[in-house]
Order: sequence, then C-alpha cells, then structure tokens
Amino acid sequence: QLQASGGGLVQAGASLRLSCAASGRTLVDYAMGWFRQAPGKEREFVAAISRSGRRPYTTNSMKGRFTISRDRNTVYLQMTGLKPEDTAAYYCAADGGAGWDKVLTKEPSYAYWGQGTLVTVSS
Repeated sequence: QLQASGGGLVQAGASLRLSCAASGRTLVDYAMGWFRQAPGKEREFVAAISRSGRRPYTTNSMKGRFTISRDRNTVYLQMTGLKPEDTAAYYCAADGGAGWDKVLTKEPSYAYWGQGTLVTVSS
C-alpha cells in the first residue's frame, strides 16, 4: 500500500517535499508518478519517474518548480515557488509492468495509488 506524506499549509512562495513509500516493500521495481486533484477539478498529471530513475519527467506547466526523484524505498516530489493554484490533494501512483526506462504519464497506466496528501497554499 502506497502512503503519501509531506503535505501541509504553506504560504505562497514556500517549498514542500512530498514523499511516497510502500509499507513493507521497496519501490525499485515500479515506475512512479505524482498526480494532483484540486477542489472541483479533475485529477491531473504532475510528474513521473522511470524504474531506473534515469528518466524523471515533470509536466511542462510545472517544470522548473516541481522535481521528482527516487531512491530504493521512496519517491519524492520537491515543490518550490508554490502558488495558491497548486492547492490540491497530491497522489502518488505505482506500476510494476513498465519498462526499465519507461515514464508513465497517464492515470490508467498505474495499478496502485496512494491515499493522497493535501497541499494548501495561501496567498
């Protein structure tokens, strides 16, 4: 089971680092991704990283502010320069069937989902 953590209430311009881990196992065999869902909106893709870790990818609108990374047990989303429009529940996702350097950007590609961690950015 995936568990996302690190959310909270911050002011605009602040930074946060979200973490995602799986209880009782490593994440080395999984392609990982972060998605977010703002109130009243559909869930959207944020960033993904391949199983190898060699291919981190952030969606264009968040490039330069959000960075995904990983180690054996945890996937991180470093967020800087937060804006009120970044307010959302952030979800991590995992899939074990992807190729070693494959980056997955679509929700249906992921088999496993965490419960979400809430990020609130005040102006």
